[in-house]
Amino acid sequence: MKVLANDGVSQSGIDALEKAGFEVQTTTVAQDQLVNYINDNEINVLLVRSATKVRTDIIDNCSSLKIIGRGGVGMDNIDVTYAREKGLHVINTPAASSGSVAELVFAHLYGSVRFLHDANRNMPLEGDSKFKNLKKAYAGGTELRGKTLGVIGIGRIGQATAKIAIGVGMNVVAFDPFIEEIDIPVEFFDGQSLNFKIKTVSKEEVLKQSDFFTLHVPAQKEYVIGKSEIEQMKDGAGLINAARGGVIDEVALVEALENGKLSFAGLDVFENEPNPAIKVLMNNKISLTPHIGAATGEAQDRIGQELADQIISILQ
Repeated sequence: MKVLANDGVSQSGIDALEKAGFEVQTTTVAQDQLVNYINDNEINVLLVRSATKVRTDIIDNCSSLKIIGRGGVGMDNIDVTYAREKGLHVINTPAASSGSVAELVFAHLYGSVRFLHDANRNMPLEGDSKFKNLKKAYAGGTELRGKTLGVIGIGRIGQATAKIAIGVGMNVVAFDPFIEEIDIPVEFFDGQSLNFKIKTVSKEEVLKQSDFFTLHVPAQKEYVIGKSEIEQMKDGAGLINAARGGVIDEVALVEALENGKLSFAGLDVFENEPNPAIKVLMNNKISLTPHIGAATGEAQDRIGQELADQIISILQ
């Protein structure tokens, strides 16, 4: 059995697959050459992350394929229903990267409420000549403790984010059309844990109550946060998106940052990946990362191992 990890896979995943007798290839094949490569090399398992698209052309024309695996949560780059109708197994790793994404959300939050993203731009340029000016400019920071975090989508990643918020001392309110109530266990270093029950409320209530927002929703046709939703938020609120590009109207977002309705945003994903809008990239009120939510060594190890376990279970 041959596995092509076209967007890469952790060494732990490779080791587990090879130990089970699979041949693992980590060649990155261009999108338009994938069909020929899979057929020429008789690939049985295609593993991707977010870069490679698995559409009907691959599904229809690669008879050796048995499994399509997504290292991560969202599978909008795979025609999942069609593949399964054609008899292929489609797998992903929904739990493996939750903690890593949640920590990135708080990296953006902490950095933004203390202006770190902007200070790190300006200190190398003006720190030696305008130190006092910069000190004054960044002196009005905000604490997260005691503030309200609105979680839009409280699945696995939303829950992991809520755990951190609770540990920080924040109030958490959540909206999720599929979940009415959820238990959030918060574990501590010494084995102790506390359980917190969160009852979801309407989206409008979350928009009205929250000081900061974090989105954890799949890709969808309509904006989850557009101009009308921003207008319902508190003045000076902050917004983080480490979910999917296209769930926030970036034009409305930039406008709200420029007119002061929102104080900051943190974006790990963008409408036009991999070519984000220049107005977004150049806005000094936006903390920016290049879609790295799951890009920690620990998460990638878990993703690789989880994919390997599923593949071995299906094919052996």
